Amino acid sequence: MPIDYSDIPSPCFVLEEELLRKNLELIDSVQKAAGCKIILALKGFSMYSAFPIVKEYLHGATASSLNEIRLINDFMGYQAHTYIPAYLENEFEEVLSRSSHITFNTLSQWERFKDRVAIYRKSNPLQELSCGIRVNPQYSEVSTEMYNPCVPGSRLGVTRDKLPDLLPEGIEGIHFHTLCENDSYTLERTLAAVEERFGDLLHQARWLNMGGGHLMTREGYDTSKLIDLVSTIREKYNLEVILEPGSAIAWRTGELVTTVLDVMDSQGIEVAVLDTSFAAHMPDTLEMPYKPVIKGAYQEPVEGKYTCRMGGMTCLAGDFMGDYSFDKPLEVGDKIIFEDMIHYTMVKTTTFNGVNLPSIGLWTKDQKFRLIRSFGYESFKDRLS
Repeated sequence: MPIDYSDIPSPCFVLEEELLRKNLELIDSVQKAAGCKIILALKGFSMYSAFPIVKEYLHGATASSLNEIRLINDFMGYQAHTYIPAYLENEFEEVLSRSSHITFNTLSQWERFKDRVAIYRKSNPLQELSCGIRVNPQYSEVSTEMYNPCVPGSRLGVTRDKLPDLLPEGIEGIHFHTLCENDSYTLERTLAAVEERFGDLLHQARWLNMGGGHLMTREGYDTSKLIDLVSTIREKYNLEVILEPGSAIAWRTGELVTTVLDVMDSQGIEVAVLDTSFAAHMPDTLEMPYKPVIKGAYQEPVEGKYTCRMGGMTCLAGDFMGDYSFDKPLEVGDKIIFEDMIHYTMVKTTTFNGVNLPSIGLWTKDQKFRLIRSFGYESFKDRLS
């Protein structure tokens, strides 16, 4: 049954429960077949009202800030798998108390905090707390430099030449994260680089965290290959394997519902001004960049069809996306539905220029819309002083 957009506020992120569950069922089947643990990465999907659904299938979550850690504790009831590029002195004790796994970005970070870890463990013997180190295998197939953690000069992870032959006492895990919406064949080539540089250390580790970027819910992804790769690594080195996908959880599970506010002719180019913003509400479309899919539109201009550029509502000159073709001219009040806008979009919204954040809602498995939250002046004001 198609979504009835007539009663949905605009702009609004709408998560479809059935689609989320479909993704989670596939991911759960992979983790069971591979004998690994797949956990939710909050940097890609932090819609905590949906965490009870996620918790039915996944048994952990990963955080990269104390606020994300708290969200995991409060709304999933789990201790966090934590990786923060640099830990803050005044937060570290709370990070320890709220985490089951802590990954350090550098050996200097480990040296700085290892005594506090030892003291905490002695004082809290019943809490599971395992520490790891993030490594940089100096291999990545991510083409956009902003998203590539292996570019020269990257601050993310330790290269092999900076590590000793033996893992430092107290370090039990190795963590790499070099993928971004990649397939299992990219992972295969990445693992070859990881094994070449860090294979001796893997034999010493208790666990290996393969990070995110495993887009196993995308059509055409070879999950059998992924299962084989994970199983082989797990058995070869006798360690626990953890994956923490961001995009895969909420891939194609929802939309951003928007409305046309105005249509204008700008020097021969038709432009629709929407009640949303690419810069404030969909920043990845400008940063990656990529062109989002509009439901019912032609994604590229079609000769003979009505063609229009999509404009955001901020004063930023570059806040636009285009051009799309439609079967009929757009009018004020028309709905423009941007597809696949739940992962890595909702988490990056801002109130730049004072624009309201989009509302957040759920299209339930009973085919009903439930408004979860709307935003206004207070959300804008609370970010400033």
